[in-house]
Amino acid sequence: MSLLQRVETPEDHQLNIANVFWAHYPPDFLRKVVAEVVATFVLVFVSCGCAALGASDEPKVSQLGISVASGLIVTVMIYAVGHISGAHMNPAVTIAFATVRHFPWKQVPFYAVAQFTGSIAASFALKTLLQPIENLGTTTPSGTDLQALIMEIIVTFIMMFVTSAVATDSKAVGELAGIAVGSAVCINSILAGPISGGSMNPARTIGPALASNTYKGIWVYIVGPITGTLLGVMCYSFIRATNEQDKEISSFGFRRMMSNSGHVTVKDPESSFN
Repeated sequence: MSLLQRVETPEDHQLNIANVFWAHYPPDFLRKVVAEVVATFVLVFVSCGCAALGASDEPKVSQLGISVASGLIVTVMIYAVGHISGAHMNPAVTIAFATVRHFPWKQVPFYAVAQFTGSIAASFALKTLLQPIENLGTTTPSGTDLQALIMEIIVTFIMMFVTSAVATDSKAVGELAGIAVGSAVCINSILAGPISGGSMNPARTIGPALASNTYKGIWVYIVGPITGTLLGVMCYSFIRATNEQDKEISSFGFRRMMSNSGHVTVKDPESSFN
């Protein structure tokens, strides 16, 4: 070995690892991950907080109120961070979009960790604030696990079908994405609430389950939403009208209409779930 040849140090090795990481992830990737943490925190804090108050000995929020609050907070967060991270707030949604190549698989673990982190943080915040309430909006089957599973698959299918339509199809009116998805969540919650709790989101279930130490039928809320989102995104991908000239964006980065033509342009094609 030449005396002039430089021996690689541990610092060099760490630098190489960092270079490889940033070569595969965009510079603003951390910003997107943090946005998912914040969005999921707010989603779980509001929806599960309302559910906890509704399940207390002296209910302060009705089932309808819980459903409306859940739908509204989804709408609010889509408009707040949709243009940054895509506003998934749900690992099942992230997996579904990755399955149909609207989101890179290599980023799925980071989004999932962010979503579970936000959910768990919100759940333990609620545990501190709402004492002595023990049920922190945990979703559990009111009947059999099979009934809850089928309900979760169906309502999550509906939610994902709507999400796919407004978030990935350039022919859809993108500015209404938040309202459409939030409305779907609200309607599904009204229907599924008395049967399965209307989770539609593994992160929304697991966080409160950990904080409440309640794990009854928890597998339903992992298998059901993932199955439902996969079916929903694949169904819409199959039936959607295609046009090679249309651009796709798998997020709630809202499209704007060109003033001088009838074509639809994408506001930020690089922010599409990547």
